[in-house]
Amino acid sequence: MTTALITHQDCLNHITPPGHPERVERLEVLNKLFNSSEFSQLQRYDAPIGKDEHIKRAHPQEYIDQISQIKPTEQYLSLDQSTYVSAGSIHAAKRAVGANILAVDLVLQGKVKNVFCAVRPPGHHTEKSKAMGFCLFGNVIIGALHALDHYGLKRVGIVDFDVHHGNGTSDIAWSDARIFLGSTHEMPLFPGTGLESETGEYGQIVNVPLNSGSNGIALRQAMSNQILPRLIDHQPECVFISAGFDAHIRDPLATLRWVEDDFHWVTNAICEVANACCDGRIISTLEGGYDLTGLRCSASAHVRCLMNNGRQ
Repeated sequence: MTTALITHQDCLNHITPPGHPERVERLEVLNKLFNSSEFSQLQRYDAPIGKDEHIKRAHPQEYIDQISQIKPTEQYLSLDQSTYVSAGSIHAAKRAVGANILAVDLVLQGKVKNVFCAVRPPGHHTEKSKAMGFCLFGNVIIGALHALDHYGLKRVGIVDFDVHHGNGTSDIAWSDARIFLGSTHEMPLFPGTGLESETGEYGQIVNVPLNSGSNGIALRQAMSNQILPRLIDHQPECVFISAGFDAHIRDPLATLRWVEDDFHWVTNAICEVANACCDGRIISTLEGGYDLTGLRCSASAHVRCLMNNGRQ
């Protein structure tokens, strides 16, 4: 068994204004990284276009139509103060969805053990009917719902270690007992959600807010003591990761102080749970990470760990 990498050049066509943190260079840095000899064993796939039938498991058709029909007359159009759409954005966003659909197909059909989806725009802030926080569609949870509804899985787990709370994933998973969602995130910070008291309709959501300035010790305690034991209790048949690398000490949008070893540790800890519960089935997808050096180093540690586990 091996690790797959799914990406697509169309994801470079999502253009944001000068100075915007969610920029084309993020994916260019990862493309260069994964083209190095260290990652030559990755199985590589182009992301297909995600179809409406996939997206509407998470978002109503009215919202899909609204987003899909946006045609910027200038270089880009502002949906809110941080979320922009250019001429290539919708196509890129549907590639990001399609990457997760293909990832689920590859893993659940036994063709690979785990997958990393290097795509943009990210997705975990997209609520059922609202684009926000740089995100247009809920890439990861759409993949999780594909695993549940198309393949008949009974339980999946999502672990989100992005520095910002994935309010969109939480919104969509809130009333679905099949989906465990565990999240670490800095607080106070955008979007202002993710309190410990936000536990979902069935108590299947675990939020562990981390204090500004905390380091990887807080991450390890949160995962070891609160999130991963609950993930094990849920007994997922597949594990999804919202892999945001913006908790890195270099990141300009937050103040957590994680380093590359912390991203390796958390990836390995999640892999150990997946190995115990579901034969190592993991689909990981890029979310945040806005310092290019921090992004490259952290993503490298993350994918190397996936590859090591993929070979087991």
